[in-house]
Amino acid sequence: MIAAAQATSTEAVPVIDLRDVEKVYHAGEVDVRAVAGLTLRIARGEFVAVMGASGSGKSTLMNILGCLDRPTAGRYLLDGVPVADLNRKQLAQLRNRKLGFVFQSFNLLARTTAMENVELPLFYSEPLVPLRERHRRSREALEMVGLGNRLTHRPSQLSGGQQQRIAIARALVNKPGLLLADEPTGNLDTRTSIEIMGLFQSLNETGITVVMVTHELDIAGFCNRIVVMRDGRLLEDRRNEHPLRAAEELGRLDREEQQANIGEARGSP
Repeated sequence: MIAAAQATSTEAVPVIDLRDVEKVYHAGEVDVRAVAGLTLRIARGEFVAVMGASGSGKSTLMNILGCLDRPTAGRYLLDGVPVADLNRKQLAQLRNRKLGFVFQSFNLLARTTAMENVELPLFYSEPLVPLRERHRRSREALEMVGLGNRLTHRPSQLSGGQQQRIAIARALVNKPGLLLADEPTGNLDTRTSIEIMGLFQSLNETGITVVMVTHELDIAGFCNRIVVMRDGRLLEDRRNEHPLRAAEELGRLDREEQQANIGEARGSP
């Protein structure tokens, strides 16, 4: 079922505008169509979950959206800019200026502090960001994700949820308009996953567009729009009129844990 969600753009120029996009990989004598004639528009300020089974094309789609891979056919306009017209240097500048990336495995440098990890994208900015400004923006990003008191901690000294928050701060340090997250809760427990979704919701409420790949339906429930892929095509595209709210879900989780503790106490000798 393809709903009318993508036809009701709230912006004249979508942040993401894919038009009949295909991606074909050549594996020996076999051609694999990872993305097959996909058309998708995402307006500024949306919070979109991309779902699908393994092999559905969602990872390839995210690589295209992140300008890490080029379509074999079709057009991709990022904030109105035709990506195919850009050379490698221009693509790198576009990624650095407009996009933030969050990964399942955090991808933090183990021997550097939280602040140094967050500063990393600033080293690739043109013109180069001065040292004092790098420190200020890194500290500001870490405070935004609730880690202003962990500036000098290394990843090994932090929990999984805190490491993911550092990764999100790193994605935000260049103040991108579009945040791309690939299974950001895949390595986290339930409570931490909800906390991370609450952070994404807060960022989205500031105007940042968030596109997130997830295979977890309950995690997708925090998004305002859900896109489902199969065999490189859109199977479903629908609005989520009543997204879950992280604060409410954390309250529910607290009540469930309290009830479980009461039950254990009553059952103990």
